[in-house]
Amino acid sequence: MALRDLGRASCRALWRDGRPGVGAPINPLARRNIRTRAGAKPRDLNDLESSSFLTPIRHPVPEEKVSTFDPLARSENSKRPLPSSRYQYRSPKYYRGPLHPHQPPRPSDPASREFYAGPFSLPRLQQTYESTIASDILALQYTHYPPGYKAPPRGPRLREWVGDNPYFKGRPPRPPRGSDVLRPLDRPTTFRNIPKVTGVIVHTQASAASKQNDSAYLHVAGMAIQAITGARVEVHKARRSVMQWGLRAGRNIAVTAELKGETMYHFLSKTIEMVMPRIKDYPGVPGTSGDDVGNITFGFKPAELSLYPEIEVNYDAYPPKMIPGCHITVQTSATNDYEARLLLMSMGMPFYGKVQD
Repeated sequence: MALRDLGRASCRALWRDGRPGVGAPINPLARRNIRTRAGAKPRDLNDLESSSFLTPIRHPVPEEKVSTFDPLARSENSKRPLPSSRYQYRSPKYYRGPLHPHQPPRPSDPASREFYAGPFSLPRLQQTYESTIASDILALQYTHYPPGYKAPPRGPRLREWVGDNPYFKGRPPRPPRGSDVLRPLDRPTTFRNIPKVTGVIVHTQASAASKQNDSAYLHVAGMAIQAITGARVEVHKARRSVMQWGLRAGRNIAVTAELKGETMYHFLSKTIEMVMPRIKDYPGVPGTSGDDVGNITFGFKPAELSLYPEIEVNYDAYPPKMIPGCHITVQTSATNDYEARLLLMSMGMPFYGKVQD
């Protein structure tokens, strides 16, 4: 009992002496700081430095150096060259084989001609393709080959020259007979070659710019295509003169915008989800559209092109009679029109009519 009372009394005394303003004043030098070692005696106030890191250190400079200092002459006398920049290198325009001493850089290098900045964000259509569409297409077109399977040999696609005529010697093979078309080879779909969209080309022709000799039609067409695509357009000239169409060689008649990457997905989703559903009695894309190698082409009339939000929100800036139509070509990595049409249908693009595969 006595030990318990002794402990309470000692704690009460320590708490009373430790309160600020009670008892003897606390010496500020008794506290530890960064420069004081543990167990060392506190330093005197006179030992502290009068300056801090904020006070600039001024060294005396002779008056002769101050009067003779000339920054312009000093920079002119300097012979050090400017640091070289790696962007001064321009990659070769044509690929001349793996043994050529000058090899083009990788497309990921900013110095490459094929460099494309991005992606800065992941579009919703691209997320849907990577998460859902790609796996569904693989499940629909996948063909399982058991281990040890050997594909049957295929015959030659082109005909050989048969005969003793010396004219046949060394000649290339002949094309198919009659109207048969030499179609590209179909490769089996695996997880390595799932069809995907590789690019979109938007093209419009302002024939009135050549007929009426008025460049305003071409300017309006370029502004409209650049507004809906968000990409810089390229102007094309007529190669030859055609009197029936009012074309003259050398005159600017058409503009083209080529889309890749993020801009391509944004334009496709805007076309499929916002423009096509608003077209009155729109049947869809013809089932016969395609070039047999996986590229699908369709078009919009001038009234349908005006449904794009970039033109509709600022419709007064475009003369109504000068807004052109356009052709849109969707480039895919598919090897036939069936795979390309299946890919675009999974993205929501409608097709109608007779399907040509």
